[in-house]
Amino acid sequence: MSTSKSVDKRPLSPFMIGPFYRPQLTSMLSITHRLTGLVVTLGSLFVTGWLIALAAGPQWYGLFSGVMLAWYGQALLFAWSWAILFHLCNGIRHLGWDWGFGLDIKTAYLTGYSVVAASAVLTIAVWVVAYAA
Repeated sequence: MSTSKSVDKRPLSPFMIGPFYRPQLTSMLSITHRLTGLVVTLGSLFVTGWLIALAAGPQWYGLFSGVMLAWYGQALLFAWSWAILFHLCNGIRHLGWDWGFGLDIKTAYLTGYSVVAASAVLTIAVWVVAYAA
């Protein structure tokens, strides 16, 4: 069984990002969607911790609040809120694809950039409203 040299040099997977595969918006958003799904799931542990601290009493709630109000807690909450909103916006985009809309390359890129912009704007809006209250 013989293969040509051109076949031997082809990448085996799009996850070989670097010298073999040029990253594309669609593939990067797909990877980001999967990662934000993981971040949303792990971030839910913080919500669980908050509820447990709330039920455990003022001392535990004060300890938990101190951590979450520190700069690193705020950074984690900001990242978690962006992950939720990105995953939501990109999930809506995927629903459109499931219905057969936006499958052409031009529309896929337009909706991809829209997801990035919408998730950033919504995250900032959520934090502005949260701090204004």
